[in-house]
Amino acid sequence: MKKVLFLAAVLAFTACKKETAENNVTSTENYSEGESAKAKTPEDLGKEIFEGRGNCTACHQADQKIIGPSIKEIAKIYKDKNGDMVSFLKGNAKPIVDPSQFSVMETNFAITKEMSDEELKAIETYINSHVK
Repeated sequence: MKKVLFLAAVLAFTACKKETAENNVTSTENYSEGESAKAKTPEDLGKEIFEGRGNCTACHQADQKIIGPSIKEIAKIYKDKNGDMVSFLKGNAKPIVDPSQFSVMETNFAITKEMSDEELKAIETYINSHVK
């Protein structure tokens, strides 16, 4: 009988401790995500995506053409032609900056099509911040 009571107490203690630890992790994660998301401007978020998971810097630099046009060139042409960058990144608009490079950019649509409208608008805001 003592063994059964001891085993029940250990199981109850372990279960309570595990639940408390899981609750602490969840509340910390929510706090971190909420605070960092609130602190970022659309331009900051766009820069983070552009330089991070978007992998845009592999082809686009701020002031010079590498594989694709520079960020400044993209921003200027989209502004001058009143283009819809978000539609292009979704794969729903024709290229207006450098159509000859479209096949290279098209391979990245797998990444950009998975992004939310908010993320794509943030990238657009970041790119447009380079227009003088």
